Amino acid sequence: MNKKFLLLLCVSVPSFMINLDANIVAVSLSSIANSLHADFSSIEWVISAYTLAFASLLMPAGALADRFGRKRVLVLGLSVFTVASFACGAATSVLMLNISRAVQGVGAALLLSAALAVLSHAFHGKERAKAFAFWGSVIGIGVMLGPVVGGLITQFLGWQWAFYVNLPIGVAIIALTVYSVSESKDPAASRLDVPGVLSFSGFLGLLTWALISGNREGWNSNTVLWRAALAGLLLVGFVAAERREPRPMVDLSYFGKRTFLGANVAGVAYPVTFLTMLTYLPFFFQSALRQTPLVAGLMMLPLAAPLFVVPRIVSAYLDHRLSGRTLLSVGLSLVVAGLSLTCVVIGRLSYPPILASMVIASLGAGILNGQVPKVSMTVIPVERAGMASGIAGTVRFSGLVVGFAALGAVLFASIGSDVLLNFPSVSMQEQAQVTLLITNGNVSGAAQVLAHEHVEGAALIAILARGYQMVMSVAAAIAMVALVFTWWLTDAAETAPHAINGRGAVEVLLD
Repeated sequence: MNKKFLLLLCVSVPSFMINLDANIVAVSLSSIANSLHADFSSIEWVISAYTLAFASLLMPAGALADRFGRKRVLVLGLSVFTVASFACGAATSVLMLNISRAVQGVGAALLLSAALAVLSHAFHGKERAKAFAFWGSVIGIGVMLGPVVGGLITQFLGWQWAFYVNLPIGVAIIALTVYSVSESKDPAASRLDVPGVLSFSGFLGLLTWALISGNREGWNSNTVLWRAALAGLLLVGFVAAERREPRPMVDLSYFGKRTFLGANVAGVAYPVTFLTMLTYLPFFFQSALRQTPLVAGLMMLPLAAPLFVVPRIVSAYLDHRLSGRTLLSVGLSLVVAGLSLTCVVIGRLSYPPILASMVIASLGAGILNGQVPKVSMTVIPVERAGMASGIAGTVRFSGLVVGFAALGAVLFASIGSDVLLNFPSVSMQEQAQVTLLITNGNVSGAAQVLAHEHVEGAALIAILARGYQMVMSVAAAIAMVALVFTWWLTDAAETAPHAINGRGAVEVLLD
């Protein structure tokens, strides 16, 4: 078998594992909460502990890959991810699970940054565009299979196997990487940018902590405000540190390139607006539509399928006809349209209209899935591939961290205001309890608290649906703003289409 194709598998399958794992866990959240007796805030950390460690360390991991060798860091990341997956499955408390998830996120950061750097170093020109299309398609498979596999595993084996499934894949890819990937590094890389690592990781950690804890402690809480303020100071410190560093972890001068900045605007909007919805919707299907984890996973399958199919269609038929600027803008436009329609229909509590509207958003997300990394790397020198992949991955997964936490805050606030409006005579303590229970999807528990009000479960499910309606409307507004800035910033000439022979990435790479 062609060694370049094996190398492409070593790059793509780790990304597949990361996305498969995230989507398996999304379907399993309700079962994890019941098994470990955890509330919504604690369960948020099952996602956020992983994505926070992941996003915080992607850029440092890219610098490590450039400095010490991309193959070496890829094998290290795969090893950490695989061992941590076992610890997640063996967890007996939500604290143990969240700590293991954070370690898993460290491994994911190492392997993804190194994998993208290997891809950028090994493929150039038209080959690189096709390689990124294949990479995006494989990620689409992970997103597509995640809900179904998660539903099957949760229902028949238990949520623990959502993590154990990583073990054989991890071992196989470590062996394949050792065999097929050649070592490469940045000859100019000298030392790790420690001030940049600490300030950026601290900024993202404190910001996410503030967003998640605000629901429980109150947005006027001194501790929440101090976390947010300190996060802002650390962001300023990060920018100052990178400007002074001779070989920075993030070369901020690249953000002066309009195309790079435009691609990254689209890159952060994609996870905030769409990938976050892929995490929330299985929870909604189980809580509001009363579906089992397996059925909820099957219901997600048509929404994830375009993430696999669309990048290949774009690569074969559109890349050589439309500029990257146009493709990014079309992708965001479809996301705006799909989320806006979902906002209108989700209150019906009917799956078909939700499916139809979200498929529109998913088509746009499929375009963004392959185009964002390709466009952003068009203006980055190949010797800085580790840094570039670190930025691209950090933008995506920072968006997922902040989006999950921020839209969770929107959901909590919307449900809280609805509870206050509908049950003004209920005590503040009971209102807070009911808000938390509805947000957790525990409608029967909320009905018990409000038993003296003779409230039917349907009325509480309607409150939950209106909360998700607000989340969809906010996500659509964010995507709309991103669309305007992406079109304005991205240079059509720099992202001009290139003539290709129309064959898929795998066919070319096997030649």
